Amino acid sequence: MIDPNFRLIVVKADNIPIAFMLFIVGFFLWLSLRQAFANDERIAKGLPPAEAVETKDKLMVWPHLVYTEFICLILLTVVLIVWSILIQAPIEEPANPTNSPNPSKAPWYFLGLQEMLVYFDPWMAGVVLPGLIIVGLMAIPYIDTNPKGNGYYTFAERKWEVGIFLFGFIILWILLVVAGTFLRGPNWNFFGPYQYWDIHKVEPLVNIHLSEIFWVRLLHRALPSFWLVRELPGILIALFYVAALPPILARTLLKRFYDRLGFARYSVFVFLLLMMMSLPIKMYLRWAFNFKYLVNLSEFFFNI
Repeated sequence: MIDPNFRLIVVKADNIPIAFMLFIVGFFLWLSLRQAFANDERIAKGLPPAEAVETKDKLMVWPHLVYTEFICLILLTVVLIVWSILIQAPIEEPANPTNSPNPSKAPWYFLGLQEMLVYFDPWMAGVVLPGLIIVGLMAIPYIDTNPKGNGYYTFAERKWEVGIFLFGFIILWILLVVAGTFLRGPNWNFFGPYQYWDIHKVEPLVNIHLSEIFWVRLLHRALPSFWLVRELPGILIALFYVAALPPILARTLLKRFYDRLGFARYSVFVFLLLMMMSLPIKMYLRWAFNFKYLVNLSEFFFNI
């Protein structure tokens, strides 16, 4: 916070909730994992989880839970009133189409989606991936029927499940929000944490499609005029990723999931997992090689 550029960004009224969110997420992540590891040690010694001992006596919703929720409501109301008094609301002048803000950012909870637009086509980043997130959250109770961990914290009994959740929530959501809030400046350029947001910064990016890498750079030939031939390498890789990779994983890395879930639930699980992994893969390729689209069908406004 001693750096003036970094402090200028963090203490903006819009960004203060994000800074609080980082602290709250970090605290509760630490607290839940601490309780999980403590329970794992108890279970290894043949003892019941701590929650089983604490909740041995039955507690009624009224008055115990309702009182707790009511006190939390009062405290949060006080916090919001003090917040509204001390910090000026970031309300700007009426929208002016001739003077758009730069950078023009979505609300903080949509910044992850806005960041995904850097790496995917709008239909993919704005429709397909958010839709799969919602479908995936709805499908979790039907895919994960493992009773272990119900009602108590544990890590050892659900390593994969906890790991996948943390990867999706922390890496693919929280970090994207943080990047969009603190690291994306004017013209949606990327700035380091202590870098001045220079509105005149020009960062030329020569992005390249897979078809150009394959035909031009590897084969030293011009791009074929017929779209199917031109994009055939990317189409084959995409088909391998969604159709051939799941059965390979079922026989190797994810075999125990296939045995436990069965064909139907495993297919849904691995499809959602591969779609989730496509984001960090695409981000790495863009950052490392300026790679843009695996399949570039501009004739049909369809890019992957």
